[in-house]
Amino acid sequence: MTLTTVFHPKYNPMIRKIESIFTLSDDERHALQQLPMQVVAIKADQDIVREGDAPSRSCLILSGFACTYKVTVQGKRQIVSFNLPGDLPDLQSLHLKVIDNSIGTISPCSVGFITHEDLRAICERYPRITAAFWRETLVDAAIFREWALNVGRREAYTRMACCCPRKIGQIIPVDVRQ
Repeated sequence: MTLTTVFHPKYNPMIRKIESIFTLSDDERHALQQLPMQVVAIKADQDIVREGDAPSRSCLILSGFACTYKVTVQGKRQIVSFNLPGDLPDLQSLHLKVIDNSIGTISPCSVGFITHEDLRAICERYPRITAAFWRETLVDAAIFREWALNVGRREAYTRMACCCPRKIGQIIPVDVRQ
């Protein structure tokens, strides 16, 4: 079932996340509010996207917690990042034909699926939104580099302490413009 879900800007996690970086114009905010998405409730411990998929849409975490992970040769899951409300954890699938990781729920989640066609259209029309999405992928890349360092060189408590504050800052609204 496809829904056009409109969230109040105060409660829309994607708008709230972008506005923690810069103030959206009324036109940009309206475009994000009107972005069509299929909203799905997903139970805990379920895959949203699987490694090897060729998705035609990206997922927006609306509520709950998810993780991005890879499966080792031994069949064990290695988490490489945590995904919170407002995150578009598979945004790179907009430009890659096949996704090279999986995304799964940790808790029950509400996920909005946005077609790549709609994402491309909003990016073409609103360059500042494109810049915000690009910034998100750069932040994700920085977090991945920290995770890579964590795997081999830090003790377990230090590993979690290093990466968690960045994600916690996304849960607790902080205005980084000040």
